[in-house]
Amino acid sequence: MIHMDHIRNFCIIAHIDHGKSTLADRLLMKTHTLLERDFQNQVLDNMELERERGITIKSHAIQMVHDFEGRKYILNLIDTPGHVDFSYEVSRSIAACEGALLIVDATQGIQAQTISNLYKAIDHNLEIIPVLNKMDMDSAMPDEVKDQIVDLIGCKSEEIIEASGKTGLGVDEILEAIIRRIPAPVGDPEAPLQALIFDSIFNSYRGIFAYFRILNGTVRKGEWVKFVASGKEYIADEIGVLKLGPEPKEQLSAGDVGYIISGIKTSREVKVGDTITHVDRPCQKAISGFEEVKPMVFAGIYPVDADDYEDLRASIEKLQLNDASLTFVPESSAALGFGFRCGFLGLLHMEIIQERLDREFDMDVITTVPNVSFKVMTTRGELMEVHNPSGLPAATAIDHIEEPYIWAQVISQAEYVGAIMKLCLDKRGLLKNQVYLTSNRVELTFEMPLAEIVFDFYDKLKSISKGYASFDYQPHGYQKADLVKLDILLNGEMVDALSTLIHRSNAYDFGRRMCVKLKELIPRQQYEVAIQAAIGAKVIARETVKAVRKDVTAKCYGGDITRKRKLLEKQKKGKKRMRQVGNIEVPQSAFLAVLKLD
Repeated sequence: MIHMDHIRNFCIIAHIDHGKSTLADRLLMKTHTLLERDFQNQVLDNMELERERGITIKSHAIQMVHDFEGRKYILNLIDTPGHVDFSYEVSRSIAACEGALLIVDATQGIQAQTISNLYKAIDHNLEIIPVLNKMDMDSAMPDEVKDQIVDLIGCKSEEIIEASGKTGLGVDEILEAIIRRIPAPVGDPEAPLQALIFDSIFNSYRGIFAYFRILNGTVRKGEWVKFVASGKEYIADEIGVLKLGPEPKEQLSAGDVGYIISGIKTSREVKVGDTITHVDRPCQKAISGFEEVKPMVFAGIYPVDADDYEDLRASIEKLQLNDASLTFVPESSAALGFGFRCGFLGLLHMEIIQERLDREFDMDVITTVPNVSFKVMTTRGELMEVHNPSGLPAATAIDHIEEPYIWAQVISQAEYVGAIMKLCLDKRGLLKNQVYLTSNRVELTFEMPLAEIVFDFYDKLKSISKGYASFDYQPHGYQKADLVKLDILLNGEMVDALSTLIHRSNAYDFGRRMCVKLKELIPRQQYEVAIQAAIGAKVIARETVKAVRKDVTAKCYGGDITRKRKLLEKQKKGKKRMRQVGNIEVPQSAFLAVLKLD
């Protein structure tokens, strides 16, 4: 057994693309956790999707053994995602650690996401080790970026380690700093067991692997354990540590990071952030800091084939196990049948879930227009929470609607400030603060409605700032808003899956663009299809998909005009009858068209 003084638990904090996964590879190579023959880039990003997009989606844990000054040290690295949509993953990883490597790209400087994750780490009293990555690049600006780091965390300039994930520069210094600066875990191995679950994965043969970090006590193979939040009891069939694969052990005690397999098959029983304790000697209270995740964006997910409903439920449950920030409830729609209303942390998160449903579970799904949740005050004085425009009470029963607001932080180069301000003000934002971090970098703070950033805000921000601006947001309560429900009608029938709640000032423009877009996407029928956008009973925009028609007068040449008219009248009657029974198929692309209206 290695003594607790020789254990170090740390995570890595960085913005997207600052080289965190590459640097993690270097640490694994240096400590011989990873052999040359097993090496592949971004070894911890084991999802095909992560490699394709070059982002970390899941937090990963891995144990390294490092010999330093003649002693063996165990280093537990819990890798974290960098994108704003995965901040929940980051908060759990931080709760399981005593220290953090703050990685900043020497070519880009400090970005918004780095700052928000750093504050989370400081709230948990983690020891921060600043690392300046990508020092081998010609465009590196070490002095400038060092000044930014010193301003941000108040460390000394010489404490910042210069490194490069590509060449391996500075890796020894990082390992030394982890051992010297990060405190060893504290805890009593003899106390009642108290372990925090920070992640879990599903294995179809062995059930659920729950990853945990022990704060107090010791757990042995074959003991009865209890999950506090769910109240369920299990036998610890296998416990062990996480190397490149799971490595079974007979016992783990305070300070260790490991996994437990107890034959759990249902995903609802393992909640991330839950506490594991012994059945016969339970701990007094659960570990604090477990919070139910608050989704920001809601969308309906429906199976393309109605018979796949149960399969879709099973797939989403398995995904939820691996991604605790996904929430879902069953719902039904007149246009799409039965499906689920899912809550996501953001648009990227929604996209990733859709991709994973397709790749990992082979599910064909239709996703409706994403929207946020609103609070509706009825004329009777009741407060309702509405996640779906079709759940809105009648217009006469609504006193007022409140929509969620956020504090948005944008960090960018000074030359793009004008364009960014215009974008945010067009999105009904209010500029609250403007701070120059250096002569060329500025931080802008806006108060904005969350609904405005759901669609295309992030893409637009990246394009107007040539990719330099970084963005982060925090929820900031609800405010009254003049919102209307915009319905889309096809031949007078409302398509509930295309309804949206939208600010009155944007409704006319949005409705018109929506009709034009749908006209391109809805296939022509044997009869005319009227596409209308309406607010209540008032139609604000209309487009018509022309009928595909047979030329019935082709065989009738010469003679009186009444002969032709008679044939056309006969055709008209048939078209009218067809429209009464005609059913319009709305293609999947039409539901997604709303996202790409520009």
